[in-house]
Amino acid sequence: MTGVRQPVFLDVDTGVDDAMALVYLFGSAEAELVGIASTAGNVPVRQVCRNNLALLELCGITDVPVSMGSENPLQTPLRTAEDTHGPYGLGHARLPAPTTSLTPYDAAEAWVRAAHAHPGELIGVATGPLTNLALALRADPTLPRLLRRLVIMGGAFDYRGNTTPVAEWNVSVDPESAAEVFAAWDSEVGHLPIVLGLNLTENIAMTPQLLGRLAAAAGSSWTPMSVDDDRGAASAASNPLIRVLEDAMRFYFEFHHDQGEGYLAHLHDPLAAAVALDTGLVRSRPAPVGVELTGTLTRGMTIADWSRRWGREPNALIGVDVDPAAFFDRFISRVGAFAKQLDHS
Repeated sequence: MTGVRQPVFLDVDTGVDDAMALVYLFGSAEAELVGIASTAGNVPVRQVCRNNLALLELCGITDVPVSMGSENPLQTPLRTAEDTHGPYGLGHARLPAPTTSLTPYDAAEAWVRAAHAHPGELIGVATGPLTNLALALRADPTLPRLLRRLVIMGGAFDYRGNTTPVAEWNVSVDPESAAEVFAAWDSEVGHLPIVLGLNLTENIAMTPQLLGRLAAAAGSSWTPMSVDDDRGAASAASNPLIRVLEDAMRFYFEFHHDQGEGYLAHLHDPLAAAVALDTGLVRSRPAPVGVELTGTLTRGMTIADWSRRWGREPNALIGVDVDPAAFFDRFISRVGAFAKQLDHS
């Protein structure tokens, strides 16, 4: 670490794992979070805005602007995922209503403003549907050249979907926006977006044991979680941030258990936040990527043309390998220390 803070702009549809991604960035000394775009996805966009503002207040962060994005995808009605993330997006956690306000400009403009304020330096991270980013690219097609790096959590490459048999949630909600974003990148931009699909992120499985390690790193009291616990049992952690994260994660554990995946939770979005700061956490392969928009059974599917059948140049770096233990060591260290410092501030 050089001591130089890297400007980061985060586009989220908060969301349990989006909240964990936010907290990871709060706890990363090398990250300067310069803006948050709220996108409709896991819950409607106004609830996403409330979640983002409330998390900032909980964590004592007062200088990060939050902007509201479009209420709907580019062409289709919005679908939300309260079954996965709870009625308000943060699982069983409930945060006080925020007292702070949104920016007077929308999320697409927030992208453009941040990129122009930090030309060649800004790291963009998108962990929800890509509606805001697509609208930003329409407003300013030079945006890719202004970014230093873009990390996208989305898609599934040579892997099953989690929304349809072949489509991942973020892309499935707004496939047109994903197609526009991928089309905006080419070899002349100077960098390719790093795309972390389900084939990679489902290796990042949070468990009650790992959550216990996080509580211990924060110096918090905690009670081990179990599949035998009452549904919605409230966290008894002494640390206020750990308490919220445990209440959020319990809902996520319950959802994954009901899906037959075990009493665990996939932390898709925190991996994207971590890779944004350190690309060495994953191994990636370049490929041309397309998004299926018209298939009766395959709409929202992301296709990597590994063998270059299309004759196109790569427009993405696709994550293909990750060390979950290395990720969790870093996540627990950073978020634990941040929660501990928050409790004593």
